[in-house]
Amino acid sequence: MKKKLVTGTALFAAALAAAEAGGSAYMYRRTMKRGKAKTERTMKMAGTDWNQYMPLIEARKEAMLAQPHEDVYKRSGDGLQLHATYFPRDKKEKMVICFHGYTSQGMSDYIGLSDYYMKRGYSMLLVDERAHGQSEGEYIGFGCLDRIDACAWIDWAISECGEDVQILLHGISMGAATVLMASGLSLPGQVKGIVSDCAFTSPKHVFTHVLHSMYHMPAFPMIQITDYMNRKNAGYGLDECNAAREVRKAKVPILLIHGDADTFVPCKMCDEIEQNCASKTQKLIIKGAAHAESYYKDMEAYERALDEFLGGAIK
Repeated sequence: MKKKLVTGTALFAAALAAAEAGGSAYMYRRTMKRGKAKTERTMKMAGTDWNQYMPLIEARKEAMLAQPHEDVYKRSGDGLQLHATYFPRDKKEKMVICFHGYTSQGMSDYIGLSDYYMKRGYSMLLVDERAHGQSEGEYIGFGCLDRIDACAWIDWAISECGEDVQILLHGISMGAATVLMASGLSLPGQVKGIVSDCAFTSPKHVFTHVLHSMYHMPAFPMIQITDYMNRKNAGYGLDECNAAREVRKAKVPILLIHGDADTFVPCKMCDEIEQNCASKTQKLIIKGAAHAESYYKDMEAYERALDEFLGGAIK
């Protein structure tokens, strides 16, 4: 009887472990692999109602696409062909390099903001992050790998516009994590400031939040299994690069923006980043804004914050 009990317990533990491993592998594919991570699922999880803004977005998209623009390609350090869409202005004195959110692409997330930047004479480089849009890559970089790609795009901007160009990095969601993680690197002097809109601290922390708040599941051992799989497949750990740690080395001013109704990336991550930042920061919290909604929720406050920030960072 005792032998049967031990055998049954061992079989149950083995079955449970297999179920955990299988569940983790399934979640990993849905989250980290190109083609498996779906834009529709991300939008549903984020909970932002974009329908109310579609008339404005469509009008600005039409105006944006009427401007001269071209495709640009750059090779990453690990051999991927990366893509961006370039909107040059007559004077190549100022450029904003834009990084989009998870499962999005460069031409999607900056339609609204194109009106702001183009009217102020900024050339715009709308990057497709690796494994998104027209950029190559099988595994999503979650900012950890994309921050290195960002440096390649900065180099491209300098070669295109000259040594005197003033560069701003602007990121939304995963793109915001990208630019904050890049702040800890040795950036060239042409980079004058960083704008972060609803950044997460690290993939590990945002995955843990989603598992708890949306799936009502414990993070252990799924996060540990996923971390192992990602190190093996994509080459980085889920907390190997953390925006809240990287900004401790930041030297350029940073504008932090977040919506206080963001349930996808909680606003407390913005507070943690601010508390750790070594460089000068400004912070804007938009009341009632869900994930990545801040610009549309209160355009006046968002643009006023940009005006103030850019006035101190870019000549």
